[in-house]
Amino acid sequence: MANREPGTHLQSSLKQRHMSMIALGGVIGAGLFVGSGVVVHAAGPAAVLSFLITGALVVLVMRMLGEMACALPAVGSFYEYARLAWNDKPVGGELAGFLTGWMYWYFWVIVVAVEAVAGANLIQFWLPGIPAWAISLTLLVVLTLTNLVSVASYGEFEFWFASIKVAAIVVFLFLGGLFVFGLWPGAVASTGHLLSHGGFMPNGIGPVMAGAVAATGFYFGAEIVTIAAAEAAEPQQAVARATNSVIGRVLFFYIGSILLVVMLVPWNAASMATPYVSALEAMHIPAAAHIMNAVVLTAVLSALNSGLYASSRMLFALTRRGDAPRSLAKLNARGVPVRAILIGTLFGYAAVVMSYVSPDTVFAFLVNSYGTVAIFVYVLIAFSQLKLRKRLEREAPGKLKIRMWGYPYLTWVAILGMLSIVGAMAFIPDQREPLALGVASLTVLLVAFTVRSIWRKLRSPDPSFDI
Repeated sequence: MANREPGTHLQSSLKQRHMSMIALGGVIGAGLFVGSGVVVHAAGPAAVLSFLITGALVVLVMRMLGEMACALPAVGSFYEYARLAWNDKPVGGELAGFLTGWMYWYFWVIVVAVEAVAGANLIQFWLPGIPAWAISLTLLVVLTLTNLVSVASYGEFEFWFASIKVAAIVVFLFLGGLFVFGLWPGAVASTGHLLSHGGFMPNGIGPVMAGAVAATGFYFGAEIVTIAAAEAAEPQQAVARATNSVIGRVLFFYIGSILLVVMLVPWNAASMATPYVSALEAMHIPAAAHIMNAVVLTAVLSALNSGLYASSRMLFALTRRGDAPRSLAKLNARGVPVRAILIGTLFGYAAVVMSYVSPDTVFAFLVNSYGTVAIFVYVLIAFSQLKLRKRLEREAPGKLKIRMWGYPYLTWVAILGMLSIVGAMAFIPDQREPLALGVASLTVLLVAFTVRSIWRKLRSPDPSFDI
């Protein structure tokens, strides 16, 4: 499936160390360092359960992706798997692939915009005199150039971004562990604020489930490793190692660090708006705000870097099946899809402009819709695995180097869990608008697919729409 003829296909330039950090760094974003405070403030210390529930679902999806990516390494990863899963019904396969590919592209180009805005705000903490729009533009230009140079430069940047994030979490876990176990100077071993201020679950189970909904977007990104597999020197081995390594570490980093936060800082304190800064201050670590601002900025730059990469590779994959203009498939001498990267950058900067020109309408629509779209992508991935696993066991069982645990039962558990999250959004006031806008985005894509299908029928013999 992963044909790699020079000049027409992506180059195999990512190293094993790149792949592991791409997988691990993809899920440790600004959402953990900042957004987690919103979940804790609503659910109390039981926010740990919110992250555990969602994390378990993401781990299952990653295992499914690991199975498919090792058996069928392909440009576009789960975009291709969605098409393959329903290839016995051509229209169904085309629709599944079209929706998966374009929803994933949409998610990441919005991430590019959101992170560019967030990065500007973080840099203004140190340089308040520079306009935010200028900082956003600079960040986009720098990381676009990085992606344009080569896939190896993307991998190298992401390796170091992810290394800093992982190192920061490890240090936080170590220092926080010393503090709560009474091994820190002046500290006494205790559960801290875990059971005080109303108990472990002060507001009941409702906010815990709502927190699980909100936490879904924080984990999104680990799947980039299966897209990057098409540009890895040894895709099967790289994906197998990366997906296996990320599973335990993600749960350890997220659950462990959130647990320490709620032990160190009262869940209902105003300072929970910046949870990790507040936790460092509780341990009397000097310059806590500056340290965490630098770490969060690294997380933002990593997400921005990954957004440009993931969106461009998915758009490149879409061109191969006629789901996007073929002209966007053009590669430079280093095997980089330049036009696909630039399209993502332009869309991202247009969204950044909207954050200033129309923050309450256009930008609000984009930000509120992309999280729900991410869940839709995961649901399609799970259904694809259900169908492909059955076919692989029948036709090529030797390709199943990694197997989904408890198939098909755990796959169905994951599907029902994700659909439950979508259903729960309808009953959570703060999540109703994101749900409605996510459905609206899905509707737009369904209309686009219908128009594309009609266009294909009108054109003969070439069904693609070259530009």
